[in-house]
Amino acid sequence: MSDSPRTAPDFPVWPQFDDAERAGLVRALDQGQWWRMGGGEVDAFEREFAEYHGAPYALAVTNGTHALELALQVLGVGPGTEVIVPGFTFISSSQAAQRLGAVAVPVDVDLDTYCLDPAAVEAAITSRTRAIMPVHMAGHFCDMDALGKISANSGVPLIQDAAHAHGASWQGRRVGEHGGIAAFSFQNGKLMTAGEGGAVTFCDADQFEQAFLRHSCGRPRTDRRYLHQTSGSNFRMNEFSASVLRAQLARLGGQIDTREQRWPLLAGLLAQIPGVVPQGRDPRCDRNPHYMAMFRLPGFDEDRRNALVDDLVERGLPAFAAFRAIYRSAGFWETGAPEETVDQIAGRCPNVEAIGADGIWLHHRTLLGTEEQMHAIAEILAQALAAA
Repeated sequence: MSDSPRTAPDFPVWPQFDDAERAGLVRALDQGQWWRMGGGEVDAFEREFAEYHGAPYALAVTNGTHALELALQVLGVGPGTEVIVPGFTFISSSQAAQRLGAVAVPVDVDLDTYCLDPAAVEAAITSRTRAIMPVHMAGHFCDMDALGKISANSGVPLIQDAAHAHGASWQGRRVGEHGGIAAFSFQNGKLMTAGEGGAVTFCDADQFEQAFLRHSCGRPRTDRRYLHQTSGSNFRMNEFSASVLRAQLARLGGQIDTREQRWPLLAGLLAQIPGVVPQGRDPRCDRNPHYMAMFRLPGFDEDRRNALVDDLVERGLPAFAAFRAIYRSAGFWETGAPEETVDQIAGRCPNVEAIGADGIWLHHRTLLGTEEQMHAIAEILAQALAAA
């Protein structure tokens, strides 16, 4: 590698869009009805998204957090119940349960894949556990074989937080082909986006119908007399967002193909840098969309890691600190927290503690770059580490 300072190349921009999105927006506009009850874009997107992910049903909603909240409510999560979540995740995973009055119970993750540790899940199940939430971290599937057995043996359903996992598969089975419920996000940085938005996939028709009611203030599709059958809220997606997402979905597969080609190259280059450990991969995860290009720097503390991230950003890399452990944010403790201290939870989540302190991720748009740009990333990181 060169000794002269290297600046980052111009990576592909994100979000990506072209005339397909423009045509969709005009198509939605020309309908003259811009909400889902009067137009056709949301209905069409739901059919296309469900088919792409191997699910019988999909419900488009306002955002990924609402997708989780709605899915949990359909499973009966509420006051007096518990939801097992990974300690290493974006805090929406826990807040969706906490806003329903449930207690979020953080457990440890695997140090190689950063995904939920099945043994930790099994140890955390109580008579109050109403759901287990595997988060497919950075697009890598959780161990659905082990988690599926735990769910079957305990009777506690799984709800997949698939906010990072559009188009992912585990042993040839897509998110919707693992049964149960899964929640997706279309926030601006996600693998497909309309700025905001979310979706929930279902395998059960009754659950889908209940979710539809609850996402539309408890009101049936054909109601004309305000006969609200359930409690709920307005989580309906608008027609403009759906038209954009239909175009985004159409190019998702090609983008995943590119990232699947680039990540092995980049991971190999990063692994050659002393002290850098890229996120691993279980071979059963046979399609990973790579929402993040993640790696660890074992031995770094949070302050040193944060300083390195700042340096990488100054050098032009879209670098970010890994998620903070959810129980180390004040928002986690406002409502629905377990009767434990931070230190007690941290004591049973050593891998969460490690990744939260020394983990770094790069925006997935970097993996849409060229092979030469993967070498540039590694060179910049090596120089920044040397400077640090």
